[in-house]
Amino acid sequence: MSHLEFWATISGSLAVWLSVKENVWSWILGLVNVVLACIMFYQIQLYPDMFLQGFFFVTNLIGFWWWKFPKEENANQKNELKITKLAPKTSVILVFGGLIATYLMGTFSKNLHEIFPNLFSLPSAFPCVDSFTTVMSIVATFMLMKKKVEAWWMWLAIDIISTYMYFVKDVKLYSLLYLVFCIIAVFGAVEWTRKWRESTV
Repeated sequence: MSHLEFWATISGSLAVWLSVKENVWSWILGLVNVVLACIMFYQIQLYPDMFLQGFFFVTNLIGFWWWKFPKEENANQKNELKITKLAPKTSVILVFGGLIATYLMGTFSKNLHEIFPNLFSLPSAFPCVDSFTTVMSIVATFMLMKKKVEAWWMWLAIDIISTYMYFVKDVKLYSLLYLVFCIIAVFGAVEWTRKWRESTV
């Protein structure tokens, strides 16, 4: 285990836990995790995951703003963004769109070492599976930014797959982190569902 993996694990776990608690500073701590994870993923050839960190850097900044300064009609009693649910039609569109994007990214990442041999000397590990978790992480992040309950169920699916993938790539601590994320995702789904129901009474 490297120092890089250790601190990526610590910062990532704290950021996710703060998200469950609706703490807006989770997005700022997430910026630290993004930088560390980007370097680590490059080192272990999980290139779609590496690219994903650039997206996460931007969305952490936007997420902080959206949670902290919502429109008046979307604010809770703390004057922060309130928890809501997705419309069923929107959920279907997001899932099918995500699967199409997974296929496209998987095809691209599988050939990265041939297209850009100077940048990527080794072939992508798990191009299709890694692309699935990458694309769906983007979808789940937008859900989280909007404080949608379904974000946590999406994260649960992503975390289960990621736990296996990182274990096989021998970043065992990060694999353990994602196993913990699975538990946190279930807790987050239950907690946010409870808060959503209370707000609609």
